[in-house]
Amino acid sequence: MVGIDDVARRAEVSTATVSRTLSGRGPVSPTTRERVLRAASDLGYVVSSAASSLASGRTRNIGVLVPMLDRWFFSRVLTGLAATLQRFDYDVALYALTSDADERRRVFETSLRRQRVDGVIAVSMALARDEIAQLRGLDLPVIAMGGQLEGLPSLTLDEIAVARRATEHLLGLGHRDIAHIGLRPQFEGDFHIPSQRRRGFEAALADAGLALPADRFAAADFTMAGGHDAATRLLTDAATRPTAIFAASDEMAIGAILAARELGLRVPDDLSVVGVDGHDLGGFFGLTTIDQFPGRQGERVASTMLGILEEAPRPPEGLEFALVERSSTAPPAART
Repeated sequence: MVGIDDVARRAEVSTATVSRTLSGRGPVSPTTRERVLRAASDLGYVVSSAASSLASGRTRNIGVLVPMLDRWFFSRVLTGLAATLQRFDYDVALYALTSDADERRRVFETSLRRQRVDGVIAVSMALARDEIAQLRGLDLPVIAMGGQLEGLPSLTLDEIAVARRATEHLLGLGHRDIAHIGLRPQFEGDFHIPSQRRRGFEAALADAGLALPADRFAAADFTMAGGHDAATRLLTDAATRPTAIFAASDEMAIGAILAARELGLRVPDDLSVVGVDGHDLGGFFGLTTIDQFPGRQGERVASTMLGILEEAPRPPEGLEFALVERSSTAPPAART
């Protein structure tokens, strides 16, 4: 088995120089670095993760806390996050945090205290004060993504601005009778994202001199089925049918498009629909959406963590979003 001594002999340097080169720690001239890397490549030498950890005090592992794994959004975030970390030879230790108190306690009191990670990223979840305190007690870099956590650097999306942009798109097309599919506040989860999106929607209406009548809000559960049922309630009566729907998620927006089709309505001729997220299925349904680029969110939070670990930190920035116009929105048809 090839060892560090073999690499040192091939490169004609000391083992200490090989160690500094391969760990990236300590001064090594460009010429010597190139010679060591070529020797290691020629010999097929791979750095032992255990030895590297002992030498550097690093595990090259990042702990990632997520609330669930079976939703497309989290899979996209994790794909971007893991790909970015892997380019710098970091692995991901994944912890799915459910609402079960005992399971959460084990993660914070046992799993994360085994010192098997160099930093922790919390993805789109609120944490209790004692959980945040335990993360701080690890004496490791901790970053939140998707919502503000007290005392922790956080990368956040301006949900109010997102909803305003979606609503302004419909207003700009000439729509004045716009319904909203969202979630009732008592059923909201972390960071109250549905409420923020409703506030942005109502703020855009107010700027246009409009209000949101009670019958223009329909509650759903952020699923296609929920969006379908909510849209059916809004669209069944032709006499009171809105000309457009802003859904607080792409899945609900797709459900609304399906409901409209079942009722014999043409999208966008009879009804315009806009959503939020950038869902993978959005293009298939021709859905106009506010894309929040979940893959890029993962890349951004991973890059922020790497900056801290490599001692080149940069302050967290707001996450980006953009309107993606497709065929589900158009000016309203003249009503007779």
